[in-house]
Amino acid sequence: MARVYELLVRLLLPPTFREEYGAEIVRSVTERLTHAEGVLRRAAVLRREVVDLLVTAIRERWDAARGGRTRAGAGGTSSAKSSGRRWVLESWFADAAYAARRLRRRPGYGLVATLTLALGVGGTSAVSGIARSLLFDPLPYAHEREVGVFWKETDWTEQEFLHLRGRTPGFSQVALFRLRDMTLRVGDAPARLLPAVAASAELFDVLGSTPVLGRGFRAGDDVRGAEPVAVLAHGLWQELGGDPSILGSRLTLDGAQRTVVGVMPRGFWFPDPSVRMWAPVPLDPGTQNWNSTLIGRVAPGRDVREMSAPIARLTAMLDERFDYPVQWDKTVDARITPIRDDIVGGMRPALLATLAAMALILLIACANVAALMLGQLDARSAELAVRLALGANRRRLTQQIVVEAVLIACAAGILGTVLAWGGFHVLGLSLPLGAWRETTAPDWTVFASAMAIALGASVLAALVPTVSLWRGDLRAVLGSARTGGVEGRGGRLENALVVAEVTLAVLIASGAALLVRSVANLYALEPGVRTEQVGVLDVTMSGDMGRRLRLQTIDELTNALAVLPGVRGVAAAQKLPLRDGGYNMPLDIEGRSDLQGASTEYRIVTPGYLEIMGIELHDGRTISTADRSDSEPVVVINEALARAYFPDVNPIGQHVGDGIDGRLTRVIGVVASAAERQLTDAPTPVRYVPLAQLPWADQLQSVVLEAAPGADPVALLDAARRVLERVAPDVALREATTMARVLDVAVGPARQVMMLLSLLAGLALALGAVGIYGVISHFATRRRRDWAVRIALGLPGSRVVAHVVGHGALLVATGIGIGLIAAAGLARLLGSFLHGVGTLDPIAFAAAGGALLAVGVVAALLPALRAGMIDPGIVLREQ
Repeated sequence: MARVYELLVRLLLPPTFREEYGAEIVRSVTERLTHAEGVLRRAAVLRREVVDLLVTAIRERWDAARGGRTRAGAGGTSSAKSSGRRWVLESWFADAAYAARRLRRRPGYGLVATLTLALGVGGTSAVSGIARSLLFDPLPYAHEREVGVFWKETDWTEQEFLHLRGRTPGFSQVALFRLRDMTLRVGDAPARLLPAVAASAELFDVLGSTPVLGRGFRAGDDVRGAEPVAVLAHGLWQELGGDPSILGSRLTLDGAQRTVVGVMPRGFWFPDPSVRMWAPVPLDPGTQNWNSTLIGRVAPGRDVREMSAPIARLTAMLDERFDYPVQWDKTVDARITPIRDDIVGGMRPALLATLAAMALILLIACANVAALMLGQLDARSAELAVRLALGANRRRLTQQIVVEAVLIACAAGILGTVLAWGGFHVLGLSLPLGAWRETTAPDWTVFASAMAIALGASVLAALVPTVSLWRGDLRAVLGSARTGGVEGRGGRLENALVVAEVTLAVLIASGAALLVRSVANLYALEPGVRTEQVGVLDVTMSGDMGRRLRLQTIDELTNALAVLPGVRGVAAAQKLPLRDGGYNMPLDIEGRSDLQGASTEYRIVTPGYLEIMGIELHDGRTISTADRSDSEPVVVINEALARAYFPDVNPIGQHVGDGIDGRLTRVIGVVASAAERQLTDAPTPVRYVPLAQLPWADQLQSVVLEAAPGADPVALLDAARRVLERVAPDVALREATTMARVLDVAVGPARQVMMLLSLLAGLALALGAVGIYGVISHFATRRRRDWAVRIALGLPGSRVVAHVVGHGALLVATGIGIGLIAAAGLARLLGSFLHGVGTLDPIAFAAAGGALLAVGVVAALLPALRAGMIDPGIVLREQ
């Protein structure tokens, strides 16, 4: 350890200080290390002494750089001996001190440069941190490239899985799973919702993941009659006490007892981070419900992306065993999607678009800082020319520029880290991350990436003034020192920077304009349902509840909610409009034999639902309290179904079959078509049936509350939660929202990306305005003498203003033209978010260009007005 410390002394301390004090320091530390007992104590002593050594080294080199005398400075002989051996680093320390003094004397320049760069650094660091964790960090599965998800997600049956089990071509193992919400009761507390997965016994083997405590699933866990077991997520285990003795204990889940057999490690999730528990599903070869997904691990040595031959054999096996309707045929368009693409593929366009926008912001910031540094270099042109004439070399002057940029970068990196840390929360809410939002927490890598980005950006920004310095002509500079210095090259470089800034800003602004137009088109669509004044409670009932108890619970809950102040009506439905999913049931029409394979959307509702949702009645009547289990089965159809299957007859009174026990239901009403699945879908045939007349009641229900005029549906939700806990403690709340929020979600990620890009476009415009102002200000300053002479000879000040503004407008227009050409090529990145708008939309591009032109003209106007009000006498006396 003593030798290590001696080596550090030789490397870190300045020569003069080391020669006078180095031996004494090493001897003192060696004695302390010798007297320390044990390796750990010696290591602690060494750590403290190394820290002190670093502090001493920095202080001594800083003092030397500022021209101060080191403690060995009085020893003339020693100093003379060491003067020829000074390290190159001494010049860097001297330049750092010089740059610090310059920045302290010009706080405005330093502050603007630091803030400008910090905005770009912070945003880029935050977005790159989120993108890294979602797109590049390893998933919590072994050899994730070997795992893929089967086509027709959520549409596989247990019957199909059991037919393929153990003999799926090309796969070592295949598992079935489906999302399933469960309720957890602990003591007398209200039921708590647990997002869960019901799966076959192969799930954890396919994922290649093992519990940190206990075991996963094993063969036989998914057989009917097997003991119900559960594997907990690490977070749920911590919430339940974090005691390893939980293994073997029993939890009340969905009203039934399940034995805890395992706990997954911290950081594991599947298929998304919201899932808190995994349970085996009792498989039944007779079950034909299309509600599951298949996931498989390919055989060792195979690539999940190259499975065409095995898939062909697999579809042949399915074709031999099953008969599929045309619209649900699993033997066509068969493919395996790598698990990463399946999990995060939907977020990739939004992340890449945001990352690209932040990279453009960073480049704009770099251009701004480069323009500021170039302006500083321009102002110092005479000084630099004299220094060069007196023997200074360009390498040393370049070094000073780079050191100044590095100091700005360090400050920007620290400030950018703070901005990135806060930006994580904003971006998490602004990006369509869904359940993955909780996986994107900032960590130490944010600081590292911020500093790396800041240093890289500062070096990039320093290139421009460095090029100007090396290409500058000394004789020309000295000759023009009285009129502004390196006007020619500095002006051209600054103009190029303005054009580059505007070009980059146009890219962001045009993308934001495209999304604004697209989102406006989406909100202009008529969803066919009331989206204002309607609150929604999504609830989950315990799995052990039978039909009768579920119906009773729904009645008690809706009756209790109906008497709340401000509530005008309450109803329940198995699935709400604008939310993808729900039942799709076969359709039979009495007297029609040409409907082979026909099916429609199937919505199960309670009385009052259609009225509360604002679905207009066109003919007949809607479902009422008289439609009970002991009355005639009835159904209400929508206009799309009436047009498709009853084009020439009145559907009222017709009888249709729904595939349940071969029974027929009488059509009692026709209502308007609503957007049942996606907002952009064409009207689709839908049947609405009374919940009371079905032989089952779903575990998941959406309770809708119509707020009275003047009442706030959001405020009603708090009171509704309390009613739910009091009236139905066995019912867990999934979500409390409003139909307005449901519409926002249905609009899709385009809305969130639009808001984020609009903010970034505003930032780009602001940074662009700063850059344009700075460059035009330098342009006007360089030509002050010229303006003064012309005004003295009779040129009106308004002509000067027009000339300066015209110069700025020309630069901005050039940047807009280049930017719009580039935007036409890059707009395809946003293609998946656009609706009713082409990637070459002229209105969006014109809006983006007009906004940039207006900002540019306004930014150029202030220095133009200053130039137009020049007093020729004062300027000419100064010259």
